[in-house]
Amino acid sequence: MTQYYDQLETRSADQRAADLARDLPRQIARAQATMGMGRTLAGVDASRITSVADLAALPVLRKSELVAAQSEASPFGGFASLKTAEFDHVFQSPGPIYEPGRTTTDWWRMGRFLHASGIGKGDIVQNCFSYHLVPAGMMFENGARAVGAAVLPAGTGQTELQVRAARDIGCTAYAGTPDYLKIILDKADEMGVQLGITKAVVGGGALFPSLRQFYADRGITCRQCYATADLGNIAYESDALEGMILDEGVVVEIVRPGTGDPVPHGEVGEVVVTSLNPDYPLIRFATGDLSAIMEGTSPCGRTNLRIKGWMGRADQTTKIKGMFVRPEQVAAFVSRHEEVARARVVASREGEMDVMTVRIETRATNPALYEGSLLDTLKLRGKVELVPPGTLPNDGKVIEDLRSYE
Repeated sequence: MTQYYDQLETRSADQRAADLARDLPRQIARAQATMGMGRTLAGVDASRITSVADLAALPVLRKSELVAAQSEASPFGGFASLKTAEFDHVFQSPGPIYEPGRTTTDWWRMGRFLHASGIGKGDIVQNCFSYHLVPAGMMFENGARAVGAAVLPAGTGQTELQVRAARDIGCTAYAGTPDYLKIILDKADEMGVQLGITKAVVGGGALFPSLRQFYADRGITCRQCYATADLGNIAYESDALEGMILDEGVVVEIVRPGTGDPVPHGEVGEVVVTSLNPDYPLIRFATGDLSAIMEGTSPCGRTNLRIKGWMGRADQTTKIKGMFVRPEQVAAFVSRHEEVARARVVASREGEMDVMTVRIETRATNPALYEGSLLDTLKLRGKVELVPPGTLPNDGKVIEDLRSYE
């Protein structure tokens, strides 16, 4: 296996700037040709947008705008360059939000991440990302195919069967959320089964240092990426483990939350991404995530900018067990129950597992009354704690994250 995925990873700063000056005006023009981005970028001279600094003059596209556009022009809100039937897949994420996908080589650019993690020909990847409606499973399968690895499309759940399949097939790598691999390993220990997994590529949640060390102690190298369903891979770790290197198919800005104004390198702000994917040209798409650009380049030799990784949310939206929980979902739960005054979702950790506790202000005394409604609205199971009206802090928070990311 060669050290780098391609020559793009080791370009000089001057060459990367020259390539961007060529590619960015083309992408802006493609975006303007779509109904959705065309409205956002009306009057913009694409030929004058040739650098990251030039992007700052353009408006930020927020996910709420994308959702609104999709409700008017289903399924992609007029933001895709291709007709719906020209895509290979159409996905539905919570919201609902629809995302396109294709099976062309490394369409989501996950192959670059898997290659940096040492996965390639001869590997068999146990892909435990969901294949049900959401794109994560296909994103990682597409990346595995790009590097020549075979795939066990395992999805989520049925842990005992996962253990047996991993043993029988001889899986050498894992793809999935950070903590599910530990569940598989614990089940394998319980069953007395020895697995051959030595590499793990994870996303969809925080990889805590203690969990990474747990895997290292088991002889498993674990690397994480930062990706979204809309944009594909944005940044990824290499063996250097010094921040996350920006993918070559996106342009990333860090802006002051609530604005489109770039902040100085090193300052924490919201991640805004311009995708260079010609099929789905999202320009200055606000992720809602917080991060910061690091100075210098990675010791691994990859020359693109690095970010510090995921550092929280610019709003109260929080990822728990690999799924986003949004304030509007909490509001939808409260609206279902006249006797509920307020509710607060609390994210915490027990060992290496995410735990969601929902504190509900109500005079009711039976937590079971709310379990089904919470699953319908939040799409996750969690602990239910009933408290008297007036108990929750009057601070405007409906989602509180108590997990430490140090």
